[in-house]
Amino acid sequence: MAELQCAIVCGESSPSYITLFRTLNRTLDSIKDNIAISFANILGCQAHSDDNFRSEEVVPSSFEELVEKYKHLSARDWFSKKRNASNDQDPQAEFNVLDTMLKDNLERLKTMRESISVAKIGFLGCTLKINYLEHMDILRDLCVDGKLGSAFWLRRKLMKKGIIPDVWAHNCLLNALCKAGDLEKASWLIREMLEMGPSPNCVTYNTFIKGYCLLDKVDKALYLFTTMVNSGIRPNSITYNILVHALCKKGLVEDANKLLEEMLDDDDEITDSGIVISTTLMHGHLKNGNMIQALSLWVDMQRNTQVDVIAYNVLIRGFCLNQQMDLAYGYLSEMTKRGILPDVFTCNTLISGLCKERKFEDACYIHDIMPRMGIIPDKVTYKIIIQGLCIEGDVVKAREFLWSMLEKSMVPEPLVWNSIIDCYARYGDLSNAVSVKDQMLAFGVKPSVYTYNAMIHAQVKGGSFIGALSVEREMLLSGLFPDVVTYNMLIGGACNSGHFEFAIELYHKMLKIGLDPDIFTYTELIRGNCMRGNIKEAEKILAKIQASGFPVNHIPFKIKRLAFTRSG
Repeated sequence: MAELQCAIVCGESSPSYITLFRTLNRTLDSIKDNIAISFANILGCQAHSDDNFRSEEVVPSSFEELVEKYKHLSARDWFSKKRNASNDQDPQAEFNVLDTMLKDNLERLKTMRESISVAKIGFLGCTLKINYLEHMDILRDLCVDGKLGSAFWLRRKLMKKGIIPDVWAHNCLLNALCKAGDLEKASWLIREMLEMGPSPNCVTYNTFIKGYCLLDKVDKALYLFTTMVNSGIRPNSITYNILVHALCKKGLVEDANKLLEEMLDDDDEITDSGIVISTTLMHGHLKNGNMIQALSLWVDMQRNTQVDVIAYNVLIRGFCLNQQMDLAYGYLSEMTKRGILPDVFTCNTLISGLCKERKFEDACYIHDIMPRMGIIPDKVTYKIIIQGLCIEGDVVKAREFLWSMLEKSMVPEPLVWNSIIDCYARYGDLSNAVSVKDQMLAFGVKPSVYTYNAMIHAQVKGGSFIGALSVEREMLLSGLFPDVVTYNMLIGGACNSGHFEFAIELYHKMLKIGLDPDIFTYTELIRGNCMRGNIKEAEKILAKIQASGFPVNHIPFKIKRLAFTRSG
């Protein structure tokens, strides 16, 4: 019986139920056989199995037949027909034995029924618990996948059955809503939690506060923070970090500083997490160029907490952003003296700062010594160097770094390939531009609109307007559509090659597909008209762009002046 209970509680599959019912049937058959044997002994007849009874037609086919067969027999007749029993046997004693046996069998049935009921209750409880956890997991997965409609449908179904999802499930729903930017529905969800349960916790409010901060609604985030405190829910370090980061992002560093002071005064338990928030605040000071405040905060951090590599990275990055490379090197030296080793982020920050100051030799040197420090250059390292070299115009060196990446099985993102192609295009080196583009395709990187624009630029720069149109067709076949930059280059190429009428066609085509011409478009058209001697048409275009409110630079006027000079 204990085995049967265990099988039911553990929730075994249907074969266990079949086994249970077979056992019950066998028990009932055993009881039936015992009763039959007892009756046979008492009534003086041989007990037979059901099959034998049916074959010998001992059992009547109906109740009426049974009555008809035995209606003339009396009690004496029953006992006179006994077989295999002595005549001196006491009938009352045998009935007593039968009565005892029946009672015993009934007690056994009652015990089995009670055991099955207990097992059933345990099984249902276990099933409900498993089903609840399964529903919560499904709810979470739907939120992660962004299927909010299905997630709220499941929540409604559960609540109609009296099952209220826990605060963890509601936090998942709230997080998904905030990520989707639906703060109105997020506010409604919190109101429902306050009315119907479960009660919001610190994670709930942190999620909602972050949602407001992501939409740059810091005022509402601060109001929600006040509501949270007034509700008796104590903010943690994550709450403060979210708010300090949002305030620094908006340039409200002083407000962030006050919030930090409030946090540190609140309780000693949060002080251990103060390094994270202090680092965020320091980053805000550095971003705004407040070097003195940042260094003052840095001194306090060193006095009160154990600074780490992240704090040093923020400080060094701030110096690089403010073009204070000497200070950046100084704190790098201090960092290593204190036994804090730089990481790849430290090196990338220094390389980026050096590239902005056009100190490419020093930047390449840091790249070369990184492996000796146990730091492996990553894709960001190569991206910074290659982009810097391409801006400088050193495309040969940039391509060497590209080869170095590929040798290390690091396939660059499209932006890196595009930078090299564009650099070749600026020099009119069509052959190498095509070579890099083919290499890009060979490594499975799909070209973007910028890639094709760079190729069109290379064709136009090389004087091949037909080649530029060919690249445009290739772009369309790949499923990409030209943008304003594409048409500007094609219009310029058409004007340079003497196909001014085709340039006008391209201009009308870009209008037709919904692209708005910019100052460069009109500049190319003015230049084309001036090249053909259409000064009046050029003046009309210039007047048009002046009336439209475009920020006109000196180039259209310079083109017009040159045209007048040549015509004079």
